[in-house]
Amino acid sequence: MNKQTSRFVSRLTRNTVALILAGGRGSRLKNLTDWRSKPAVPFGGKFRIIDFPLSNCINSGVRHVAVVTQYKSHSLIRHIQQGWSFLRAELGEFIELLPAQQRIQENWYAGTADAVYQNLDILRSHKPEHILILAGDHVYKMDYGPMLAYHYEHQADMTVGCIEVELDHARAFGVMQMENDGRVVGFQEKPEQPQAIPGKPGKALASMGIYVFNADFLYEQLIKDADTRTSTHDFGHDIIPSLIRNYRVYAYPFRDENKGTHAYWRDVGTIDSFWEANLELIGVTPELNLYDDDWPIWTYQEQLPPAKFVFDDDDRRGMAVDSMVSGGCIISGAYIRHSLLFSNVTVSEYSEVEDSVILPDVNIGKNCRIRKAVLDKGVCVPDGTNIGINREEDEKRFCVSPNGVVLVTPSMLGEDIHHVR
Repeated sequence: MNKQTSRFVSRLTRNTVALILAGGRGSRLKNLTDWRSKPAVPFGGKFRIIDFPLSNCINSGVRHVAVVTQYKSHSLIRHIQQGWSFLRAELGEFIELLPAQQRIQENWYAGTADAVYQNLDILRSHKPEHILILAGDHVYKMDYGPMLAYHYEHQADMTVGCIEVELDHARAFGVMQMENDGRVVGFQEKPEQPQAIPGKPGKALASMGIYVFNADFLYEQLIKDADTRTSTHDFGHDIIPSLIRNYRVYAYPFRDENKGTHAYWRDVGTIDSFWEANLELIGVTPELNLYDDDWPIWTYQEQLPPAKFVFDDDDRRGMAVDSMVSGGCIISGAYIRHSLLFSNVTVSEYSEVEDSVILPDVNIGKNCRIRKAVLDKGVCVPDGTNIGINREEDEKRFCVSPNGVVLVTPSMLGEDIHHVR
């Protein structure tokens, strides 16, 4: 990118407000979202899901950001206050929190479009040229600058970020059809029979939940939608289908610029996909590179001691193989294999943990065997407990996913923990 192009993109990002929709429960994550919203769910050893779209904004030069919250948002709000207070207000930079507060009407947010509509006065006060709307519950790294430039160069009214997905999985997304020049000519929200991409029978073009709007155009369409009684006030169900006939709606394919292929993007919306995406990070060269100095993922950084591995006896050796272990962990004469441990996890002697994702502040007792599991924050596993060994027994006590991943929360082990998650 030459200097002139860089300045052009910089002007676009500087005059853009990003609105991150982070109010959803994420019910497909089952008990993981009993006490937190989906964007607040821990991911990748030290992050929360919300850190990825927030980091994308900062790294892209979009430093006017608002986060829309609603469902059980306290831990999300606390995380943003603790970890994202480094922006310079005197330079006009900000991350604002917009909880549901009945600003315009007496209802809570009724849909994604309504969540934006109810904050129109705040958006207008910032006087942006463009508004970038983002889902707060996806894991990916993306420079929003080229997408803004694409939107501007195509004189679009709205641009939708898109990615190819397997046809069998497309029912969970908004599916688009586009012409050769990128103009969107069809859109179906979570269709039962998704339409394949021409020439690619096994693929569908899915919306990433990333939208660029010209600001004045968005205001006009949201007011129109709010006045439509039959609308569900949702971008996928209502706004996009209503625009594609009469306005310039374009698709922006999200690609890896170095490889020329579709880039990494995960909707970690189920226990199986959450478990799989976390364990992918353990690989030698994972698609999502968390060690990328050019595109860091920012987060709240706890001050913790290094991970510690103790005992070196033949039958009691503290060790981790093919794993990621975060700060504050103590592996005391236990064996960890192909697992991801978040901060402050303690695993006691003679225990084995394999193919598992262990969230922060978990204590695993002695002589435990844990396989293919997700242990939620604060779980205390009693001595001698087996998890992931006998599916029939697991289903009596825990939540077992279709692919056999065992989710364990504190309440499932009789712990009365209703604190901030």
